[in-house]
Amino acid sequence: MRALLSKSARSLIWRVFDGRHGQELMLCMPRDKPNSAAALEHWLRMAQGSERIQHPNIAPVFEIGQVENWPYVAYDRALGETLDERLARQAAPLPIDAAGWVAQLLEGLAFAHEAGHAHRDLQTASLIIDASDKVRLVGLEVAQEVFPATVDFNAVTRRAVRESAEEDVLCVGLILNRILSGKPVLEENDLQHVVQQMQPIGREMVRLGWETPHPIPDPLRAICNRATDRQLRQRYHLARSFWRALDGWRQAAAYDNGGPVVLLLDKLQRIGHLPTTTTGIHRFTAGSGLEAQHASALSDMVLKDMALSLELLRRVNNALRQSGHAGETILNMQRAIQMLGLDGVQLAANALKPWPGPLQPVAAEMLRQVMARVTKAGQVAQALRPAGYDEEVVYLITVMQNLGRLLLQYHFPDDAQQIRQLMVPPEPTEDQPNPSSLSEQAAAYAVLGCDLDALGIAVARHWGLGDELLQMIRRQPLDSPVHPPRSDADTLRLTCSLANELLDALALPEAKRRPGVEAATRRYAKPLGLGLREVMEALNPGAQRSGQAAPAPSTPAASQAVPSGSSLRNRLAGRGNA
Repeated sequence: MRALLSKSARSLIWRVFDGRHGQELMLCMPRDKPNSAAALEHWLRMAQGSERIQHPNIAPVFEIGQVENWPYVAYDRALGETLDERLARQAAPLPIDAAGWVAQLLEGLAFAHEAGHAHRDLQTASLIIDASDKVRLVGLEVAQEVFPATVDFNAVTRRAVRESAEEDVLCVGLILNRILSGKPVLEENDLQHVVQQMQPIGREMVRLGWETPHPIPDPLRAICNRATDRQLRQRYHLARSFWRALDGWRQAAAYDNGGPVVLLLDKLQRIGHLPTTTTGIHRFTAGSGLEAQHASALSDMVLKDMALSLELLRRVNNALRQSGHAGETILNMQRAIQMLGLDGVQLAANALKPWPGPLQPVAAEMLRQVMARVTKAGQVAQALRPAGYDEEVVYLITVMQNLGRLLLQYHFPDDAQQIRQLMVPPEPTEDQPNPSSLSEQAAAYAVLGCDLDALGIAVARHWGLGDELLQMIRRQPLDSPVHPPRSDADTLRLTCSLANELLDALALPEAKRRPGVEAATRRYAKPLGLGLREVMEALNPGAQRSGQAAPAPSTPAASQAVPSGSSLRNRLAGRGNA
């Protein structure tokens, strides 16, 4: 034995020299000797089972044995140095590097858990890193729980593995916190001591502080804090879920279009963006053709089908880009129908999967609710739009501001459910009588590694929509003040953002709805020139006079509000030209 590399309450890791083979090894052994021959036999059987797990991020076992009833698992020292040793000579790795190390650890750990094995004593010394930053896990099944000599080991093993697997995932979160913060968590080197001090067992909360060696991006901070959340239900329970969130952020940060964006674009190719809810397009367009004066009726029908509306926008703007009009974007549905023709509308409808696509009934119902909420937001935005702005344009921008949410619910319903659960406030306690919940952005960071607006914007860019529209479909951040609009694009973006915030407020518990609506109104009142009366009329259209419509632009000031050379002006006037 040459050096003690790690000592915890459950295990030891030694650097040793093997005279038989003339090489250095890492020797992992339990802190407590098995208390009977049956316990030793069980320990060796579990260790030999973990030896058969072959994964690039799990270190291959050199030898399993026992000396005087002290069992051990040995690994080749040439595999690399421990994380402790790496941090001792490189105290502050970049966040992207730290995420890469922990993502590799989670890949190997998830594979081991799915094979029915757990680590049970993850420490920073359990990670071996080589010169090329490849990470391998050592010590699987070394720190096995000590049971009474008379216990039925087969009966308790399955339960112990499930419980230990969740503890493994928590310890990975503590390791990520340790690397990013640059100091031991709660000033403890043994992560098992940290776990015992954390809520709900103890009283300590573990969150990533703000004084870190490097600035920590918000998504990575949210992922790290979710992994060690004081509420058990908020944490990652599976190594695979933790890995997906961390790898999603890592890929997006490294390549700007990786991670969940790549998965989403792949699903778009295979099953489309949304399922269609329309069954009458074929009957409507069949026959001898459609006269120009009927374009408004067809446009109204198309706008009732969110999937078909988005498909027509995608097709018409993709056609514009291919024909060399890359800077122009069509947002008016009547213009889109006129440019594509009836055959184009029919082809677009036929390309969509019928409702509900591959969704199970519960997920389909959730998608229906999300679509209904987005439709209502579009109607509210139409009611709030300033005079002279095309109602179709306003409606479609409102929908596009929710594109990421719609696509997430359709393509990743389980992730959407996780995000909703994280947004539910935890149960109040004596220490925290009014606990706060995660925002949608923070919850999305914790599940996906990116926010929902980033998903929608990536898809809109993939569809070839112009930079002007990409700017308009960005919602106003909740933590940023609302400034007066400087252009028509700003006006449209803020109007649609207000409508979406109002619908978010209506989704709050009943006691918080009215304050939420008033808070959103105050944020936008001065920049958009709106008051609570106009907002309440938009939310309750039945209170308005029947037949009331927004006035068309008739004054010189209204005409001058849109620059004469702006493509946006052409879109705003598109309804009249259709």
